Formats: sequence, structure tokens, C-alpha cells
Amino acid sequence: MNKNLTIAIDGPSGAGKSSVAKALAKRLNIMHLDTGAMYRTVAVALAGKGIDPADEEAVLKALPELRLELRFSEGEQQNYADGVNLNSCLRTPEASMGASDVSRYPAVRRRLVALQQDCAKSRSFVLDGRDIGTVVLPGASAKFYLDARAEVRAQRRFLDLQKMQSPQTYAEVLADVQRRDAQDMNREDSPLRQAEDAVYIDSSELTEEEVLDLIVEKLKERRLVGEAQNA
Repeated sequence: MNKNLTIAIDGPSGAGKSSVAKALAKRLNIMHLDTGAMYRTVAVALAGKGIDPADEEAVLKALPELRLELRFSEGEQQNYADGVNLNSCLRTPEASMGASDVSRYPAVRRRLVALQQDCAKSRSFVLDGRDIGTVVLPGASAKFYLDARAEVRAQRRFLDLQKMQSPQTYAEVLADVQRRDAQDMNREDSPLRQAEDAVYIDSSELTEEEVLDLIVEKLKERRLVGEAQNA
């Protein structure tokens, strides 16, 4: 490649962005940057200091002292705050809502967007999040908006939480998904929306493999990847 390949995958909570992006990166033999995990890291790290992610004043006061670091080990993103790997704490409902809270604050977004943009300069990446194609990398090589009905997304999240032995009911998970959607889509700074030049994919009735094949086919049509990478 003459320049880095950057693929942006945006969409609402529970649409399958991270799993699809991770699988796509593996298929194309490039890196995957989970930007949502970065916001979760901020929320979890601050909560560990006794700071409510919904308390904007407290978050902004603590933010300058928070040391954030991304490492990649065997293709896996490791999210550090103050020298501690927080990956094992990032997939809880509390981390999800905390990420939605801190992502509303422009100062948090500016700091993490700068980190994300720096990463994308260094090598080829698949990035997933909520503002990749609109804010982080408006000039991305290719953009996709992955969506699904709220009920479907809640069911997927509910099944994942059951594997973690979470006591949350489906109704509670659905309410969380709907609340997260409202917060993400209506925040003043970088709200969730589809980039004008993004390919829209509704995954409600599709398997992850079918979504992956569709994305690769679109990349092939644009000559961004070769036939061998569709294997």
C-alpha cells in the first residue's frame, strides 16, 4: 500500500461494531482500534478514583492527571490508565453508561480523538466508534455505518451479559440501550450520526460473517483490498 488503509465503522451501542471491526482487521491483516474501549477506560479509571462519570466538573478536574496509554499485544488492544491494564473491567453495563457520560464532554473527546488520530497515522487500522467517519477520520479510506434495531441490539447485549452471569434482565438491557442511544445521538459535541459517504448496513437479520463479507465486498469494489484478502 502507498499509504495507510483506514476503515471507519460507526454505529450505535450493541450494533456489533467492535466484533466486526476486530474480525475485519484480522482478515485484512491490519490493526483494530476500539475507540469505545478508550472512553470506557476513562470512565472506569475515574470511577475507581471515586469520581462519578456523570459529574462533568469532577471529571474535567481529574482528566489532566489521568495517564492514558494504548498498547497492542499480539494484535489485541490493551487499555491502560495510570499504568493499570483495565481491559477486564470494560464490558460491564456500568462501564458502558460511564463511557456515554464522559463522551459528552468536549475536553475528553479532544484528548481521545487526538490519540486516535495519532494511532491512525502510524499504520493501517480498522477503527470503530461513534464519530470515526465524521470527526476522527473524515478522510478515511472507507466508511461504514453499522446499525440494528434496538430490540436486536439489546438481545445481543443481554446474551453477552448472561455469559458473564450478570443479573440484568432483558428489559433493563433494552432500557440501557435506548438511554445510551438518546444520549449519544443528542449530545452537543460530535453526536452519533452517519457520515454522508458511509455505507449503511442493517445487521438486524445478518450474522457477523455476513456483515464481514459485505464489507470486504465493498472494499474490493473500491479496489482497497485484493481478492486474496476475501479468503
